[in-house]
Amino acid sequence: MAIEIRKTLLHVERTLIEGGRAAEVPLTLIAAIAVVKNPWAGRGFVEDLKPEIHAAAPVLGALLTRMILETAGSGEAVEAYGKSAVVGLSGEIEHASALIHTLRFGNHYRQAVGAKSYLAFCNTRGPANAPVMIPLMDKNDEGRRSHYLTIQCAVPDAPAADEIVVALGASIGGRPHHRIGDRYQDLKDLGHDVSNPAAV
Repeated sequence: MAIEIRKTLLHVERTLIEGGRAAEVPLTLIAAIAVVKNPWAGRGFVEDLKPEIHAAAPVLGALLTRMILETAGSGEAVEAYGKSAVVGLSGEIEHASALIHTLRFGNHYRQAVGAKSYLAFCNTRGPANAPVMIPLMDKNDEGRRSHYLTIQCAVPDAPAADEIVVALGASIGGRPHHRIGDRYQDLKDLGHDVSNPAAV
C-alpha cells in the first residue's frame, strides 16, 4: 500500500538575538513535515504493522531528508538532528512510532548528514494543531549540550483523526550564548569514567 501524502510543510526559524544579546552565530532551526494518511486507521487492531512500515517509511525518510538538505544547503551544514511523529486521535501511539522508529526511515537522514549519534525523537497523539515537538542533539556527540534543542511548531489542520504528522528536524548552530558546559565536565566533576557514565 503506497503512503498517501496530503501535504508537506517547511518550518525555518532563525534566532538573531537571545537574552537581549546578539548571537555571534545565528541559530537556524529547520523542520521538514509531511501529513500522511494513517495506513492503519479504521482497520481495528492490526497485529502486523510491518508491510505498511516497509512501504511508507523509506518514502517519508527520503522525502523529508531531501527537504532538510535543500534548506540547509548540505548534509555537512546540519549540526543537530531529530525526528517526531504525531498520530491523530483515531490512531495509536504505536502508529506514530512505527513510521519513525525504523532504520528504513532514519537511515536516509543519518547517512545524508554523516551522523554517528542516534536520532532524538518524540512520538505523541493529538488533534489538529497539536504541537509538533522535535528534540535535537548533536549528530556526532550526544554529550554536547549546546545542541540540546527542541523545535516546536504546529500544522493548523493536521493531524486529522485518521492522519499522522511525520517530521525531521535540524539545527545549523547551537544555542546562542550556551554556557552550561557538557556532560563530560559533569562526569569529571563527579569522578565518573566518561566511558562508563552510569558508574556501573
